[in-house]
Amino acid sequence: MSQHSDLAPLPNRPSRTTLITAAIVVAVLAAIALDTTVVRIGSDQDVRAAVFSPEAFGAETFPKVQANVTSRAVDAVELATAIAADPKAAEAKYSVGGVYPVKLEGVVGEGKSGLYFVDIAGIPAPLRLRVQTGPAINGTELRDATGEISFSQFTNQIEYQDAGSALNKEMKKLVLDGIDNAALTGKTIAVVGAFKLVNPKSWMITPVSLEVK
Repeated sequence: MSQHSDLAPLPNRPSRTTLITAAIVVAVLAAIALDTTVVRIGSDQDVRAAVFSPEAFGAETFPKVQANVTSRAVDAVELATAIAADPKAAEAKYSVGGVYPVKLEGVVGEGKSGLYFVDIAGIPAPLRLRVQTGPAINGTELRDATGEISFSQFTNQIEYQDAGSALNKEMKKLVLDGIDNAALTGKTIAVVGAFKLVNPKSWMITPVSLEVK
């Protein structure tokens, strides 16, 4: 008569390969957990919050640029006389990075594509002054006029260029859009603006304010 064992069969032990695989999985999951940072939406670490918006930059920054240029603006006759007498001394005294703040009042002369000559009493010949009135506003004078906006504040050159364009667009919207620049010739205007001294015989001024008298 055969005897039956009352002992339950022993469970199958996991193989060595299975144990090694499980250990690797646990190690990988632990590494992923250590390398994962929880980012709160809207925080400085939120990539979406760091995306550069030219429109927002222009709206926030143009009033600051406008105030800075206005507070430092030098009468055009005084500035022209100083530059003619000693360009290096004038640059050191009046400009920021070669961009000069200027204020003027004169009679609008001939113009083309929104770029007008302005006749100002006392300006030494052969210097002539022009003012940009749109629709196209060119240059980076507004971006560079204060010395407070630098390339290091932006991710790349494209953003830096976009910052200059955004300031020009915001200026155009706030300063120039209400002006009929097709009917300026012969009228007296008061302008505060900035220019780079590219041609000592011809300044091209980007306004931060323009009033038709």
